Amino acid sequence: MFILPLDGSGLSRKTSLSRPQTANVMSGGQFGDTAHATCLHVGLGHLCGRKPFPTAVNPLASLATAPKRASAFVAAHRRGIVAASVALLIGCTAAAFAIAPLAPDAASLPRRLVLEAVQVEPVAPQLESLAAHEFDLTRSELTRLGDTAGTLLERLGVADASALGFLRSDTSAKRLFEGRGGRLVQVLAGEDGRMKSLIARSPASRSEQMATHFTRLAVTRDAQGAWQAVEETVPLQSQTRLASGTIRSSLFAASDEARIPDSIAVQIAEIFAADIDMHRELRRGDTFSVVYEALNADGEPVPWNQGTGRVLAAEFVNGGKTHQALWFRDAAGRGAYFDLAGQSKKRAFLASPMEFSRMTSGFAMRFHPLLQKWRAHLGVDYAAPTGTPVRSVGDGVVEFAGVQGGYGNVVQVKHGNERSTLYAHLSRIDVRKGQRIEQGQRVGAVGSTGWSTGPHLHFEFRVNGQHQDPLRIAKASEAVALAPAARAEFTVLAQTLQVKLDVADSLVGARGRGE
Repeated sequence: MFILPLDGSGLSRKTSLSRPQTANVMSGGQFGDTAHATCLHVGLGHLCGRKPFPTAVNPLASLATAPKRASAFVAAHRRGIVAASVALLIGCTAAAFAIAPLAPDAASLPRRLVLEAVQVEPVAPQLESLAAHEFDLTRSELTRLGDTAGTLLERLGVADASALGFLRSDTSAKRLFEGRGGRLVQVLAGEDGRMKSLIARSPASRSEQMATHFTRLAVTRDAQGAWQAVEETVPLQSQTRLASGTIRSSLFAASDEARIPDSIAVQIAEIFAADIDMHRELRRGDTFSVVYEALNADGEPVPWNQGTGRVLAAEFVNGGKTHQALWFRDAAGRGAYFDLAGQSKKRAFLASPMEFSRMTSGFAMRFHPLLQKWRAHLGVDYAAPTGTPVRSVGDGVVEFAGVQGGYGNVVQVKHGNERSTLYAHLSRIDVRKGQRIEQGQRVGAVGSTGWSTGPHLHFEFRVNGQHQDPLRIAKASEAVALAPAARAEFTVLAQTLQVKLDVADSLVGARGRGE
């Protein structure tokens, strides 16, 4: 059975033919001019539910004329057939694109086995080459309390009788084992353990150079092979570091969290001692930023003084109030801390006779531990280990130095304008009566003499014989202004350090970093 649409628009679609149109489909027959053609009857039965045409059709003749009819249909409906073909091709292409893999199947890729002979060098020549090569080993150690030349060389892996004898006999080399230790020692030795050279680095011997220089001891062989020792004082190299912290419990806890060395935390406390009572005025949430020096000797971090130098700039926000300080050295080489307005941070009196430490009692009434009754505590007590240095808070003349009742060993200093200070319970007195002393000069050491329940310093400040709060006096004391001639240089430095402080401030809660 073969069905052809009369208009090319689809199968079994009714099409009306109006006069004078006719459908010449099969040879030898035509539809009447009033007939409505619906479909072509080929074979038996009615395909469209209508009665058969009145003219009988021969099935074999129909099959014979099918090619002609198809050609006639294609010629009459060429545009429709082309459109249908294009739509079919587009649909098939899209389907093929959707399911086709983006990469070829690895299993179908060509494979090739490559065999290549590798020439293996004999092991014996390699071992001989290694045996002929000399290895030098460099090792580092810190000297310890009680070290000798023998114990040090043993820890360094050196077995050299001539080097040991030289370290024991040479005057400069013997100083390497004096004191408490902590010197950085590097040794270069051969694979047989014989020493080729030794370099020791330690703090400068002169106290005024300890913050800026170090002592280098070099033990080497001369041209004749004899050992020699050369000792020299060399400047330390410095690297600027930035850091910041937030107060949650104490300054030291905050500096520990920010990985800031204790020596830097102490300097911060000292710099702002006249502005902030670090014992009584710190608030949770206070912040600080600092720019400081990290020291190294010949590129090696120094093990003494925690490897740090001076605080170059600092900022402390206490209770919402900002305090700033920067280190400035004038043309004469004198250095001091100033605020950004050019006012010196140094006052006529220090806030504390000791470096920053834990305070056991403030300026208030207290229950006396020995007299067992309440009495005014006319001064400030600082808890510290026996032997901790005690310094004068201002320039003056020693008015008394000796034993005085319950005070034990005591030093009293007169500062002028009817002002005086007293330092009691000392374990040692380092000044004498009538001696003129300067601010910061040592007057003795912490002890527990007199009426004392433990090692501490009792400190008093008197004006016209009346006891005063030493912290209040320190804050109200006179400040020194920057010299006008240094103002321009100071302004440039202040701008540079202010930028670094701003960067350091962004590091709150993070570790410090180097520039």
